[in-house]
Amino acid sequence: MNRRNFIGLSAAAAVAAQARGVAPPPTSGARRPNFLIIVADDLMFRTINSINNPEVHTPNLDRLVKSGSHFTHCFHSGSWTGAVCVASRTMLHTGLSPFKAEKALPGDQAASIPTWGQTFREAGYKSFITGKWHLDAVSLSRSFSDMATVAPGFLNSTPNMYHRPAPDNTWSPTDRSLKGHWLDKKLWLDPADTGTKHSSEVYADSAIAFLRSQRGSPKQPFFAYMAFNAPHDPRQAPEEFQALYDVDKIELPPNYLPQHPFDQGDFHTRDEELAPFPRTELAVKTHRKEYYAIISHMDAQVGRVLDELEHSGHADNTYVVFTADHGLAVGEHGLMGKQNQYECSMRMPLILRGPGITPGKRIDKMVYQHCLYATTCELAGLPVPPHVEFYSLRPLLLSEDAQPPYDAMFGWLNVLQRSLRTEKHKLIFYIPIRRYQLFDIENDPWEMHDLVDDPAYATVKSDMVSRLTKMQRALGDPISLNNPPKVGPGNNY
Repeated sequence: MNRRNFIGLSAAAAVAAQARGVAPPPTSGARRPNFLIIVADDLMFRTINSINNPEVHTPNLDRLVKSGSHFTHCFHSGSWTGAVCVASRTMLHTGLSPFKAEKALPGDQAASIPTWGQTFREAGYKSFITGKWHLDAVSLSRSFSDMATVAPGFLNSTPNMYHRPAPDNTWSPTDRSLKGHWLDKKLWLDPADTGTKHSSEVYADSAIAFLRSQRGSPKQPFFAYMAFNAPHDPRQAPEEFQALYDVDKIELPPNYLPQHPFDQGDFHTRDEELAPFPRTELAVKTHRKEYYAIISHMDAQVGRVLDELEHSGHADNTYVVFTADHGLAVGEHGLMGKQNQYECSMRMPLILRGPGITPGKRIDKMVYQHCLYATTCELAGLPVPPHVEFYSLRPLLLSEDAQPPYDAMFGWLNVLQRSLRTEKHKLIFYIPIRRYQLFDIENDPWEMHDLVDDPAYATVKSDMVSRLTKMQRALGDPISLNNPPKVGPGNNY
């Protein structure tokens, strides 16, 4: 069995996967489908109005939810670095499981691993990218034939973007002189241009220009990949989007804490330094207001691109995918970043729209975001490359009777954390301090009640530890829970 059909795969789904094979190619004369892939950065799963958060204004993502199918339990599989997006995107673009992906790009064997975009390019697709890449340049050039405004992984602002709000800190998300997402036009567009433009608008402009070039009847189908830096910090957006949210009316998450109850591995990663210690209600509300504002601004750019897709004449034959690399805490559990195994950081939205996909369908099965490589191949009628390990979601999208692909989700962070998540429970192990957490996730979705020392859950804990250990062995995890390495917090990134 290909190992992509093994990682946490349910027994019934594994049997079905062996028998299924890949989707048949389009019949002679049929148009091959196009793909428009939209990836956000740091977008947690509780950020789309029509799915689960009426506080956030996302009319265009709501439009996608209505016209497509969405997954409510989409996960990434962890990271070997505090820059979690690098690991998540490596798994997405290679289809490799965590510990293989860590060594894949760049490396001696990289050329033998066809990337997601490369697979479509070599199948005759015009492959296009705009926005964030954050992987190596060689893989970029292999993946895409057309590029416009390819961006770095992080758009830094001035030092006073950290430790705020504070009485002596005047940093403002609308101040265009503070760089970050406010890009100089001359750097990205016409050298004669002056002024600034938000990164999300720049990438949308590039995607729109590409789609306009595809109007009519182009010779090739397209695989277009647009990756926002938003809503990653610095969380900047124009005043009209800031005005959508009143900081005094922003809701605190139920699991808000002034400080995490123990050192989860590194209290002072870069993300955690964005807000002062201990966290105050005002600080969390301020960061969430700015987070929602940049999400709404990104949503507006998604709308512009979707409108152009309609005008191009290709909307009916295009699969649109919207997702993110991972989530973000933004005040949950006393944390600000994504360097943790809580739901807020391990989950992200996943919406797909296109031929054969049921509009308005909600899919509650647990899936990995990294399944998109195999999924899009099968939707296109392309063979899934043999190295790809993550399971295709095509059956869940196109059938009401499809078996769930996974019955447990693996998570990790460097030498600091490991986790296992089933439909009912979540187990987290903190390596430096040799500490477990156990949550009844079915009845405690905000992970507020640690049951690790509850005698009533002793059997659950034992079973979860055993399952996590088996999954570690299957994936090639070098760390043993029985004999973890002695590592200190604060020096692992």
